[in-house]
Amino acid sequence: MTNAEVARVLERIAVMLEIEGANSFRVRAYREGARVIGAQGGSVTALAGEAGALEALKGIGKDLAGRIRDLVATGTTPMYDELRSRVPDAVVDFTELHGLGPKRVKTLFEALDIRDRTALEAAAKAGRLRDLPGFGEKVEQNVLKALATASQWAGRMLLARAWPLAHALAGRVAAVPGVTRVELAGSFRRRRETVGDLDLLACGGESERVMTAFAEHASVAEVLGRGETKCSVRLREGLQVDLRVVPEESFGAALLYFTGSKQHNIELRRLAIARGWSLNEYGLTHGERVVAARTEEEIYRALGLAWIPPELREALGEVELAAADRLPRLVEVADLRADLHVHTTRSDGRDDLDAMIAAAEARGYSYVAITEHSKALAMANGFDAARVRESVQEIAAARTRHPGIAVLHGLEVDILADGALDLDDGTLALLDWVIVSIHSRFEMEPAAATERVLRALANPFVQAFGHPTGRLIGSREPVPFDVERVAEAAAAAGVAMEINASPDRLDLSDVHARLARKRGCRLVVNTDAHAAAQLDQVRFGVFQARRAGLTAADVLNTLPLDEFRAAIRPRPGAPPARMDDTSSHTRRDRD
Repeated sequence: MTNAEVARVLERIAVMLEIEGANSFRVRAYREGARVIGAQGGSVTALAGEAGALEALKGIGKDLAGRIRDLVATGTTPMYDELRSRVPDAVVDFTELHGLGPKRVKTLFEALDIRDRTALEAAAKAGRLRDLPGFGEKVEQNVLKALATASQWAGRMLLARAWPLAHALAGRVAAVPGVTRVELAGSFRRRRETVGDLDLLACGGESERVMTAFAEHASVAEVLGRGETKCSVRLREGLQVDLRVVPEESFGAALLYFTGSKQHNIELRRLAIARGWSLNEYGLTHGERVVAARTEEEIYRALGLAWIPPELREALGEVELAAADRLPRLVEVADLRADLHVHTTRSDGRDDLDAMIAAAEARGYSYVAITEHSKALAMANGFDAARVRESVQEIAAARTRHPGIAVLHGLEVDILADGALDLDDGTLALLDWVIVSIHSRFEMEPAAATERVLRALANPFVQAFGHPTGRLIGSREPVPFDVERVAEAAAAAGVAMEINASPDRLDLSDVHARLARKRGCRLVVNTDAHAAAQLDQVRFGVFQARRAGLTAADVLNTLPLDEFRAAIRPRPGAPPARMDDTSSHTRRDRD
């Protein structure tokens, strides 16, 4: 099993234990185990095979290590099977709906014996939830909304969740002797925020050995079909994966075809037809003559186009840009010099201040912003004015301990219901970097929601708008403000819009990020990391930026520190920010 698969099972065990009312320390142990395994850079399979290696990890005790070894060896563990016999998987899945935590799910299960989403929807529509302890009419309506949102994403998996599964399968096929090339295609290659299935292409090697290696991977639950050149499987996580073994001479055509999108392919076929040619997964041909097929680049070139990055292949004007040789050089992970949205244990993070700064420096960043929550998020230990003043000294001390990276004293400040900010201007003046975000009252009327945001962005201390629409993919709809008006106001005020790389947010969406750029906004790509390992999630934010057509010039945190400081909205009447100027430090010697 991959690290992500093991972590997911441990998290589900924690949820099932909580639903059953188990001891909170026991629940916490499995939840912490899930976090630790999910954050490991090395393979959990390798750790499980090394005596004492799992137990050496902080947070993994002897019993938990035994469960993990069971999972790695068999895909399950007796305890997990026993819990599933009492708490159905569909009931556990309820906790993924916005507003339904384990305690409410426990009530649904025990009081009404609700065991699947159909029964849950029927009970909510019949008004049977509102009288349950801890519910009420508002929660009942929110459950219906969450079910409607979830139904839109049914059968799809977050890109980040599919990421380790896809690469594990690709790696298994690539390891077969004779295999010369393996590529992941489809919406995964286009970096859509969710994927409905996976397409895997390979060339070289003995076909039978390739198929066997693929079909016998530990993550495969069922073989749906198998032939000489194609094998379809369903993974334990529910995702269907299709492997095709393709001749090297037509690999480019197959990769182009199976990457899509459908509409992009249609536009390419129109260009081919205009030349009297045909284009399919076997090649670009003129009668019996193959014009191009071996590489995508050859095919695009034959059609009079520059090669188009997969993220742009959505029939949104990219073909015209490629014909005019005006495609943008899309931003890359290596272009980023900072993460500007990072939490620590001082609020609701899981790693302390020094660990987060050191992790940012290890990534090669030249600066990082530490942005705890403000006091409105009491459950996240949010900062009040006194705590911000204490933090000034803490950040100053951290800068001394970490001279190789500039540490910006930031805060993620709540936008209150009326658009006021959670802290006064005098407190905000103590900060180097102010992000504002919505964490409550997501369901306002559009006009009121728009005025709320516009008032917040008008505050002269605000420099960025974090995860602007507040959406959670598959569970919470975006705040219904007028994105175009807000983007225009942000651009006029010099407020950056964030692309939040947290996999269940990816907010702004690619559509909204594209709109924001057209309205003159600068953007920032941040992780919102609450643990050091989550800094690696930046790739998903960059994918979103690439799908929006953004270049490095569109993203503020690609700038060296001195240029970044000059580019952001200045704080009125405040002294120059006291941050170590490390603009002389380089990221991979690029300066």
